[in-house]
Amino acid sequence: MNFGIMQGRLVDSEKKNTIQYFPSRKWKNEIFLMKKIGIKKLEWTINFENMKSNHLFNSKKNKELKSHLAIEKIDVPSVTCDFFMQRPFFKKKKYKKTLLDLKKVIKLSSNIGVKLIVLPLVDNSSIENIEQEQNLINEIKKISKNLKKNQKIIFETDYPPKKIIEFMKKLNKKFGINYDTGNSASIGYSFNDEKRYFKYVKNIHIKDRIFRGGSVRLGKGNYNFKLLFNYLKKIKYSGNLILQTARARNHVNEILINKKFIMKFL
Repeated sequence: MNFGIMQGRLVDSEKKNTIQYFPSRKWKNEIFLMKKIGIKKLEWTINFENMKSNHLFNSKKNKELKSHLAIEKIDVPSVTCDFFMQRPFFKKKKYKKTLLDLKKVIKLSSNIGVKLIVLPLVDNSSIENIEQEQNLINEIKKISKNLKKNQKIIFETDYPPKKIIEFMKKLNKKFGINYDTGNSASIGYSFNDEKRYFKYVKNIHIKDRIFRGGSVRLGKGNYNFKLLFNYLKKIKYSGNLILQTARARNHVNEILINKKFIMKFL
């Protein structure tokens, strides 16, 4: 299992009252802090608001990022496309440009070795009906032609377990699932049901939440991590574990506390 962190968790958010936001001014500082505490994998993130300054959308900045990652020996295996959640094309025609933006992100991501393109289908981009699902599938299959050989598009969805399996059967091997422990705890899904679709899981976001509530420090919410890690060992899961934990005033200390909590299960 490969341990990493969601971008922006080690520095102050550059958007008020926003937990997850691309740190356009502090991304180098965060990488420095990552190295200092021994974390070498970073899941990049892209928001709609400051997309033009993002290194996985801006060609000039992309070259700078590639060079910096090589020097610092940091791996970026995945990117979460929050802009996809903020502008879901399959819900409103005016967001059709999201597809073009996604193509560009796929291309620039491949330059720095990103293998997993995470598309959120939760909150504002939660699928509400079969028409939206079919629209999404039709267009995303076309987009998948832009993926490089080692890349996949993976979905983080609030679908119940049985529906996830039905959804994935409509796609091909270029697609997978991003499993989010916090979302599972918040909705109250049974892990015995969830593990039935784990053959599709390529990436795991690690956080804890109260049932029908918000994020909390790992171990303080309703997620059963012991059950998860026993199963991951059983199936010999070799994908990424990305800390996407709740924030606290001391960002570095909070990550270290959460990292220590997870390490006892590995």
